[in-house]
Amino acid sequence: MARFNRLGTLLLATTASLALAGCNGADGVASPGEGVIVVPGTPTPTPSTPTPTPTAPGTPAASCPTGTSDAGIVGSYRGCRLPSRIEGSLSLQKVAGVAYEINGRVDVGVDIGGAGNAPGGASATLTIAPGVLIYANTTNADNDFLVVNRGSRMNAEGTETQPIIFTAQQNLTGGVTDESQGLWGGIIMAGRAPISNCNATVAGGSVNCENVVEGTSTALYGGATPTDNSGTVRYVQIRYSGTIISPNNELQGLTLGGTGSGTTIDHVQVHNSSDDGIEVFGGRTNMRYLVMTGTDDDAVDTDVGWQGFIQFVLAIQKPVNTQTDNYSTEIDSNNNEDALPRQRYTLSNFTFVQTSTATNAAIRLRGGADARFVNGIVVGPTACLNIVAGADAQGKTTIRPANTALEDNGPPVFNSVLFGCANPYAETTVNNVTVTNAEMAAIFNAAGGNNVESATGLLTNGFYPAGQATTATAFNASTLNPAGTSVLVQTSYVGAVSGPNDTWFRGWTCNSNRANFGATSGACTSLPS
Repeated sequence: MARFNRLGTLLLATTASLALAGCNGADGVASPGEGVIVVPGTPTPTPSTPTPTPTAPGTPAASCPTGTSDAGIVGSYRGCRLPSRIEGSLSLQKVAGVAYEINGRVDVGVDIGGAGNAPGGASATLTIAPGVLIYANTTNADNDFLVVNRGSRMNAEGTETQPIIFTAQQNLTGGVTDESQGLWGGIIMAGRAPISNCNATVAGGSVNCENVVEGTSTALYGGATPTDNSGTVRYVQIRYSGTIISPNNELQGLTLGGTGSGTTIDHVQVHNSSDDGIEVFGGRTNMRYLVMTGTDDDAVDTDVGWQGFIQFVLAIQKPVNTQTDNYSTEIDSNNNEDALPRQRYTLSNFTFVQTSTATNAAIRLRGGADARFVNGIVVGPTACLNIVAGADAQGKTTIRPANTALEDNGPPVFNSVLFGCANPYAETTVNNVTVTNAEMAAIFNAAGGNNVESATGLLTNGFYPAGQATTATAFNASTLNPAGTSVLVQTSYVGAVSGPNDTWFRGWTCNSNRANFGATSGACTSLPS
């Protein structure tokens, strides 16, 4: 999401095995399952009752499962509406002829606060079975979104052959094309892990440091529990989401606000989001196997003190964007560039296909954030890298030398990254401060980096490595793992995929004019039978 000083004053009208801890020496970060939070007791769930009588394929079910209400026939499905607030537990099973409906804002639980003792707070769990289809009513796209509140969890665990699909109503009725976007809000997961943009005068990363999730007016996130667990999102598609409510106040495909390292985000595709694919506001959640296709803004946007790792990211932007600053990844901070905890971003095995000419680069790094990029391929019609900085007595914030007192690891580091853009770098001047092309070149071409500043023919058939990308020596990403963790794995190749024989992106994704992932992936404009 594009903004420089936006997060200091958010107007905020609104889960595999990999848990990627804070990078580059970050403290207080753990792998999933290393910590379990204690939350207030939950209401006794409503006893389950039998699901509707089995229905022939392509025929709407006769009735809805317990815990949902009948929303009528939508295409060849019976719409079964989720309650506006999920209490205790609710399990959505795959039932022939049933599609579950998000109508307006749907909350999972009631916020328990950063300390876990907020008055009226109550945890809840939403469990979604493989193959379940969930659609947004889309009568008003701004109002249709799902919020997992602090202390609650959503366990959406699909499989390679039965992904869980979140989409818009129009997808059920044949009303979408490869250009459709922004038809509903998206998914928000809020947690109690540290953030840096407090809405009160308290220390960043403290239990009382919280803020409101962008795109909502009341969903709070933040706290002091790095290992917080907001659930699991695995083998999931999120289609046609993202809504711009007002400038710098948007809903993304998937928003993570202060979620901790116990949260699992693994094998997730966001397709045709009108804003970011995934945006992360602080916290310690880590991600792997991400497919971002057709995002209108940033594919992956990280902000306000997030510390973690991402491995295996394939991002293919939308060619013609309505936004002028859409990046493959944007790494940012809030208004105070030295606010702590400082963002520490590590990205390994990524392929960025930046097709839009509306933005000046594929990668934007700013806000004093620390960053490490390894084993990457970046191609695009403009520049590959843009670094923006403020200035203080120590120098230009995003590229100044390491400073222990400021918890600053120093300039960004690149290892085994190949650029194939029209220009390797793009300058931006903000408040009379410019990180020059020469400064960026010195950082990228630092000794031992094994980077390629300018290459051609790096990709074939859309996103498979070609040319120099097939012979590049990969950096051993596992050497970046914090002690006692195994958050990154070693690969023998650069980029998100090793080549045509790689399979991690097949079957659970959907195809479009952005990318074809093979015959086992269906079209994004249709639904699995």
